[in-house]
Amino acid sequence: MPLHVPPAPAPALRSVLTALASPTAVREARTPSLLRAQGPVTPELPLPVHVLDGTATRLTGWRFLVRCGDRSVAAAETMLTPDGWAFSHFFEGPYIASTERALRQAEVMQQSYQPRLLSIPGLYMLALWLHGDCAADAATGRLAATDLLVPLAPAPPGIAAHRPHRAAELLPVLAHRVTPAPLLGSPA
Repeated sequence: MPLHVPPAPAPALRSVLTALASPTAVREARTPSLLRAQGPVTPELPLPVHVLDGTATRLTGWRFLVRCGDRSVAAAETMLTPDGWAFSHFFEGPYIASTERALRQAEVMQQSYQPRLLSIPGLYMLALWLHGDCAADAATGRLAATDLLVPLAPAPPGIAAHRPHRAAELLPVLAHRVTPAPLLGSPA
């Protein structure tokens, strides 16, 4: 079944296109693969990035894979500011290839999904969130018990990367593993 990739907000896409056209933004990004890219680079596969706060999620940005030719060389992330969507940063690393792999896995599943990214900061974990409601607004929505979460590599110890889990099964495991950060000024 096909994935239903939601369209990114036009200002988010424009901010990434502007950054890609800026030699200064690309040079200062410290992403060697983006600097070495030969030929035009294009932002593709916009995915909304949500952060898991307890049991709730909130939209924090949009991530685009930056392609040059037939491969992704980097990613570009935008963030929501009081003035609207703005370019945040370019980056590279293992999450790019891992995201592509998880998306390929999802494309051959029997059910259609809306792909999103879910960040679990307490575990330094990122997962592909396959939301079962393909018509949902990508900026909102709760994790449904039947949604799938595919941990991206590198995943935390004891959690297999690229193995799809129902949200209802994985979230309790994650909740037990997340340790709250100590409050400032409190004894460690």
